[in-house]
Amino acid sequence: MGVLAVSGVPGASTFIYYGLHNLQHRGQEGGGIITFDEKGDCHRYRGQGLLSEIFTNGELDHLPGSIGIGSVKYANASKSGLDNVEPLFFRHHTGDFAIAGEGNLINARQISEYLERHGALFQTDTDSELLASLIKKVKSEDRIVTLVKALNMIEGGFTFVIMTPNRIYACRDKYGIKPLCIAKLGDGYAVSSESCAFEIMGAEFIRDVQPGEIVTLDRHGIRSTLYSHFNRHRMCAMEYIYFARPDSDIDGCNVHAYRKEAGRRLYRECPVEADMVVGVPESSLSAAMGYSEESGIPFEMGLVKHKYVGRTFIQPVQSLRELGVKMKLSPVRSIVRGKRIVLVDDSIVRGTTSLKIVGLLRDAGATEVHVRIASPMMRFTCHYGVDTSTPEELLCSHRTLEEARQAIGADSLGYLSPESTRDSCFGCADPCQACFTGEYPTLLYDESVEND
Repeated sequence: MGVLAVSGVPGASTFIYYGLHNLQHRGQEGGGIITFDEKGDCHRYRGQGLLSEIFTNGELDHLPGSIGIGSVKYANASKSGLDNVEPLFFRHHTGDFAIAGEGNLINARQISEYLERHGALFQTDTDSELLASLIKKVKSEDRIVTLVKALNMIEGGFTFVIMTPNRIYACRDKYGIKPLCIAKLGDGYAVSSESCAFEIMGAEFIRDVQPGEIVTLDRHGIRSTLYSHFNRHRMCAMEYIYFARPDSDIDGCNVHAYRKEAGRRLYRECPVEADMVVGVPESSLSAAMGYSEESGIPFEMGLVKHKYVGRTFIQPVQSLRELGVKMKLSPVRSIVRGKRIVLVDDSIVRGTTSLKIVGLLRDAGATEVHVRIASPMMRFTCHYGVDTSTPEELLCSHRTLEEARQAIGADSLGYLSPESTRDSCFGCADPCQACFTGEYPTLLYDESVEND
């Protein structure tokens, strides 16, 4: 998912709408915007599908106010449906508030059991509702105290933007697994999952929200509160590898620069003789450029993306992912025919997409297809929001490199090492690579919460 907030800017909903378009790559199943007007009344509109399919008939005109939050929903088969489209709105005796979040709470089951035993009822399957219920349960009239106590009860990789009629609270997990950043927008401020949203809004990047930090934005400006002093910088490596846009800067590292460096290192570790380098559009093009520059093998546009088809990895079910590959990519036959190709991709999850792309290139006349992956072998399930399903579905969880090569039909297959994945990142010295190495930055909650 992607989250965005605006504070102190008249016509906030319009800025949020355009900013969310630059976050559409983070979620295509649904989206919404909530604002508070000057009277403190809440206005909300949300729907399923792309933003261009949701906001079609002047809905922004009915979202007045200078403060608001919005989100786009990442497709997850277990949390689908309009009820789970955020932002969510809640009424409370200390004041109404709205919330939108990204990521995953690893102790969500324990928290929900705890809250249910204390009388809570849930209307959605979202982590945002769990945090809202914790906020409502904590007995304090001071909102920041409430937030500090609630955030210290949850574990995982997450960001939340929480809005009251007068202010925004931007919260990031203490491990720094998920990205969140702040910008100046006119006389007010904006918060976004990625800095790429700021350009279209006309906002000026200020800084990243730090791990374990709550940033408060209101008419008094910016204030910072650390809810945890056990803070780490363990940014999810898949943000750099796949999820984020290349024009985003995350924790001091430009995504495009990261991917090019990963491509250079990929050639050094997995060289091959070939006639051309072809990247899988769009997220692999930067790595393919790096591979080409380091190897001296020409970079060619051997695959063309149909730009009105979304990202296949974040489709909610496998059948849609497989159909999406055929709809999304076309080989350029006159370019690839009779050529030995290095096919550079950012990652392999289940392997079905790679198998089909290799087949597309062979059908178009490529004599050899050598697959190079600008990340390590994905062997383990992500617990922080990347929908990698069960380990059994991952191509490399139970296969050797040779068996994986055979499964996707490539002439050869090579992966970037975890060490080069880490060293390609100039901003985060130790990114989370749990899905590659099995070394998780947090505890994993497998046991039920004890009765208290």
